[in-house]
Amino acid sequence: MTETPQQYTQRILATAAKQEPLKVQAATPKKIERLIAKASASNLRKRPAPGKWSAAEILAHLADVEIVVGWRVRSILGAPGTPIQAFDQDAWVVAGHYDKRSPRESLAQLRALRTANLALYKTLSPDQWKHSGIHSERGQESVEHIVRMIAGHDLNHLRQIEGALSGGS
Repeated sequence: MTETPQQYTQRILATAAKQEPLKVQAATPKKIERLIAKASASNLRKRPAPGKWSAAEILAHLADVEIVVGWRVRSILGAPGTPIQAFDQDAWVVAGHYDKRSPRESLAQLRALRTANLALYKTLSPDQWKHSGIHSERGQESVEHIVRMIAGHDLNHLRQIEGALSGGS
């Protein structure tokens, strides 16, 4: 069953409800590092079920999403009201050869990009947090909303990595 963009937004925001988004985002790379520290290469690349991503694929996805989010936020800050293009994450898994990417290199990319994005967020004025873009599927999204979404996205994928490495989904 596929969820609508609105259902996805509600689910992801609920995942991080009552948590400080910047703290969640700052903690994510270390949590991932602990999760994958003792995992074998084959375990990191094993899909837990048909149609489910491996831990390695999730890590590549997180690194790519951090690029996308950094671009979206910077675009909004530079031109409030700007259109925000959606992307097909499943197409990116294939086109980006996520199954061949090094999980540890993906984590290093995520860590570097996340550090840069968090540094930007810490400089924003209260007004800048309210600047919005128009997402092609989800409508108006402020910088604050996007940052909250990424915190929920992180927590969602941390659970998936745990499941993939334990053999579940």
